[in-house]
Amino acid sequence: MRYAQGGGLTDAKRAARERIRLEAVGRFESGAKNREIAAALRVSERSVERWRRHWRERGEEGVRSKGSPGRPRLSADQIAKLERELERGPLAHGWADRRWTLARVKTLIGRLFHVGYTVEGTWRLLKRHGWSWQQLARRAIERDDGAVELWKKEVAAGESTAAARGAWIVCEGEAGQSLRPPRARSWGRIGQTPVVRVRGRGSGRVSMAGMVCFRRGDRSRLIYSFRVHRGRKGEPKGFTRQDYRDLIVRARDQLKGPIVLVWDNLRTHLMPQMKDFIAANEDWLTVLHFPSYAPDLNPQEGIWSLVKRAIGNLAAANLDQLAAAVKRSLKKTQYRPHLIDGCLIGTGLTLTS
Repeated sequence: MRYAQGGGLTDAKRAARERIRLEAVGRFESGAKNREIAAALRVSERSVERWRRHWRERGEEGVRSKGSPGRPRLSADQIAKLERELERGPLAHGWADRRWTLARVKTLIGRLFHVGYTVEGTWRLLKRHGWSWQQLARRAIERDDGAVELWKKEVAAGESTAAARGAWIVCEGEAGQSLRPPRARSWGRIGQTPVVRVRGRGSGRVSMAGMVCFRRGDRSRLIYSFRVHRGRKGEPKGFTRQDYRDLIVRARDQLKGPIVLVWDNLRTHLMPQMKDFIAANEDWLTVLHFPSYAPDLNPQEGIWSLVKRAIGNLAAANLDQLAAAVKRSLKKTQYRPHLIDGCLIGTGLTLTS
């Protein structure tokens, strides 16, 4: 058995290796031969010869492990400082975009601590301390974080009122999917990228509207509706005001209680007819609006992510097959309330008592 220097061994494995060496020293002192020692300790004779030579030159200290030579290490304080600098982002360190690459992190370590790391060593360092290669999430510059904080306080106040009335917190959102499926990862031979053949023609699409419903002490719910648009003349491309009204009424019938509805500022949501409907039903319906450019606050967006993941790389032959796959994914989610709860947790929002 050949041990590389350092070898990426943990402290426990390095201690076990040293115990084998010290056991070999005991056999040296008793006069055992190299071949016998190698067979007993299950190591190579060459290793035993090298240990015996070091033992003759420097005694037992010559056989002990010297640790991991030649590999620079950062202290706990240096690691903490590095993580703080990484969290500041590449822009703060002179790069033009917000991508942390291994080469950039390697350069940053050299600037901060004058310690040389290889690209592979940088990867191991980041992985060991909980960092990974991720896709960046985008957030619009126009988003007003101050307005978001005010909105959270408004929703918290509305939730307290809803809890007193036994009302459900309902978050609504829309999405659409064409015959061109979302791309998903798949295993394939090295050098041969897997290919999924999809239909490039056709203007049809499946439009979806959904509501995730939460109330403390009750199972979370998902209520949805979808429409297949085939590109025919005069056919509505998405949901109309009437469709949204029917979806709200259906939610009330299924939930059997008052509703605090939180949705975005879609033009259809702000139509005068919709406002009249809300005003006429204010005894059981309260409406709040998400702040602008804040899809990450809507748990319904997490449901759409689950749907897109389920139909990833789907080579649908027609819209009916696509609609069936979408409906199947939504139906499965309805019977998995822990997934719906996870979408709420993913927004950073919680139900307060």
